[in-house]
Amino acid sequence: MAVPAFDDRVAAVRSFNRFFTRQIGVLREGLLHSEYTLTEMRVLYELAHHGDQPAATLGRDLGLDRGYLSRILAKFEAAGMVAKVPSATDGRTKLLHMTGHGHAVFEPFDRRSREEVGDLLGRFDESDQLRMLDAMRTIQQVLDSGGGMKYAQPFVLRAHRPGDMAWITRRHGEMYTAEQGWDASFGTLVGQICEDFERNFDPALEHCWIAEMGGQPVGSIALVRSGEEGVAKLRLLLVDEQARGYGLGSRLVDECHRFARAAGYRRMRLWTTDQQKEARQIYRNKGYVLVGEEPVHAFGQDMVNETWELEL
Repeated sequence: MAVPAFDDRVAAVRSFNRFFTRQIGVLREGLLHSEYTLTEMRVLYELAHHGDQPAATLGRDLGLDRGYLSRILAKFEAAGMVAKVPSATDGRTKLLHMTGHGHAVFEPFDRRSREEVGDLLGRFDESDQLRMLDAMRTIQQVLDSGGGMKYAQPFVLRAHRPGDMAWITRRHGEMYTAEQGWDASFGTLVGQICEDFERNFDPALEHCWIAEMGGQPVGSIALVRSGEEGVAKLRLLLVDEQARGYGLGSRLVDECHRFARAAGYRRMRLWTTDQQKEARQIYRNKGYVLVGEEPVHAFGQDMVNETWELEL
């Protein structure tokens, strides 16, 4: 088969872009039959699913010009959908916050988007669906590599697969021994959590995400039932050392919240200790509240067990 010339490759990418935008409907005057453009909807999506953040971070992640983003945000502020709030860790910093009204406006569009994608996938059998997902993952990984756009995140998220629980157990044990000095009993505990998750897994109410960089696992998180109606547990948050500094922990927590809301949960609950400084900061930034403390000796260390909760 002849290798296409570079100009032919450019034409092929442009042709695919035109085809795909027709398929997902972004050429309609209002995305999802709304009054909002594609860019405006992307801004709402980021704030709804990824939480409070500085305008500079939002603009960088979306690759938007500062002036253009400012005009969009002014429109949303005037409509009472977005507000600027002080950071919990630095009162001088203002964060963009989607208001209750903003969530109420965005939620029907978010639901409609899920339904439209579901309808699109529903046209095909499972093998073709998986082929498409693999092709999309390949495109994302290539664009996220060194030749990708400067604001692209260098990781991708996927659902857990056979073998992932063994990796989660092993990496938790290795990292907490190296970084916290914990003994092997912690790895045993994580192994039991993973075993229980796989044995009782309910895909409608539970999910586990694996983060990958360059095709290798570098992070994890899981959402599980708590046994209390309307309450979900956040578990197994892990970010490998090589993947830190990219906002991966925050992204994993946001994915849990998105799934929890869609599944009908009203509250999130998690267990951690006073030694998990970085994780505790993520939870605090997402709005979690410390609701319980208990001094204990565990995993060879004196520590304080903590329970945190978030109203969704």
